[in-house]
Amino acid sequence: MANGSGRPLSPHLQVYKLPLTALMSIAHRITGVGLGVGTLLLTWWLVAAAAGPEAFARAQGFIGSFFGLLLLFGWSAALYYHLCNGVRHLVWDAGKSFELTDTARANQIVLGAAAVLTVLTWIVGLAAW
Repeated sequence: MANGSGRPLSPHLQVYKLPLTALMSIAHRITGVGLGVGTLLLTWWLVAAAAGPEAFARAQGFIGSFFGLLLLFGWSAALYYHLCNGVRHLVWDAGKSFELTDTARANQIVLGAAAVLTVLTWIVGLAAW
């Protein structure tokens, strides 16, 4: 597509495929926001525990529901992803692992570690429940 001067317009995100590192950077920011929202749910549960048995039963009923457990799963996955990716950012802050091969390997490590930690947490948590 061209503008009035006959020169092509700049392509936009529908034309480019973002590299995995860029997508993970965006996901890091999104999980940071999700952690803030999820922490409000955790705070509600703790305040309800201090407020008395009725308030705690209501909070526990919501958190123990399918939707509540789904939110907790998402929160734990966001927590581990944000943690693992934050460690990678610390390595970058130290001036290391900027080569494309190192970055690609770090992408896989972050995604794998976050998935393994999330699944292990839920296996241990559900076994203890």
